[in-house]
Amino acid sequence: MSTMALRTAMIPVTRRIRAYFAPVDRATGTPAIFDPGKHGAFALDAPPPPWLDLGWIDNFQRLCGTPTVPLHAGARGAPAAQFRGSLDARIEFDFREWGKLQMALACGAQHMNVLASDPNASAQPSGGTPLPATAVLTGSTALQIVLGAGAVDAFAVGDIVAVDNDYQQQTGYVGTGIAAAYVNDPADVNRDANYVRRVTFNLGRVAEKTVTSLYLAQPLLGGAPLTGTGVQKVVAFVDREGGSFFQEWAALFIAEEESGGRVCFHYPRLSPTTSMPANMSSGTGMAAAKLFSREEQTQIAKPVTALTLHAAFVAMPHTDENDRETVLCYRSYFPARMASVY
Repeated sequence: MSTMALRTAMIPVTRRIRAYFAPVDRATGTPAIFDPGKHGAFALDAPPPPWLDLGWIDNFQRLCGTPTVPLHAGARGAPAAQFRGSLDARIEFDFREWGKLQMALACGAQHMNVLASDPNASAQPSGGTPLPATAVLTGSTALQIVLGAGAVDAFAVGDIVAVDNDYQQQTGYVGTGIAAAYVNDPADVNRDANYVRRVTFNLGRVAEKTVTSLYLAQPLLGGAPLTGTGVQKVVAFVDREGGSFFQEWAALFIAEEESGGRVCFHYPRLSPTTSMPANMSSGTGMAAAKLFSREEQTQIAKPVTALTLHAAFVAMPHTDENDRETVLCYRSYFPARMASVY
């Protein structure tokens, strides 16, 4: 009688895929790292820092454009070896949720906060001259913004606020905690003291307020603000087709286990793209028209539809410290308990 055990639970089963992003340090090019040995089993609703939960996504597709080229030798020209050509990996999906980060990643360029405008300001598509900023006082934290008696009256519970430094005519990356834009020349941004707050990711929604402080629903991504940092009300988000700045983030996509193992896709560096890989035909992967679609409509019940944000990225190279190989992405599989190994 055979004593061979039955093969069990080797099929990953999932309902949805969840997206997590973490900023790349643009000054050093250092990405956030997902270590499957340390982070693989984290709770989806409580990702370890610096990973940020951007919600469930749809139409997740990974595209590989890296060719494998054979080396022919001998009298008959038979393949004797092979090597990999230019590395090229793309990824596409739809964000189901809209927020500051989701919009910024989907548009790819500078993403703007529409600051509450001065009623007498001239109209501008990305927001006109805003109301003056309120200075942050000593004792503030990532969750508590101390403004002082009277100053808090400019804000109400439910408001979104941008908390960042005045623009001081510097060049280079700007934005506390996360690089939000790159300034080549102060004249390009009209030497606007509010420019950093126009683009910053250092945002929060006011959940409570006292006579001196604003309490935020979520901590500021840039941490506790420095004394003297400005606070301004944000009324909307706006992105633009075009722009010279490219977002760059580390990404992690997790297919949560429903009745099987967990699968994780880790991209150390992703940059937005809209073009199909040069060595892929228009019939490969997703349709060419979809590659350039910014939004999708998902029908709920006529005539109600949900708008989703379509995002497409190209994977940038990362050097694996274990063997110095240049790689674009990692796929990790965590088998279900007692599943067969092969």
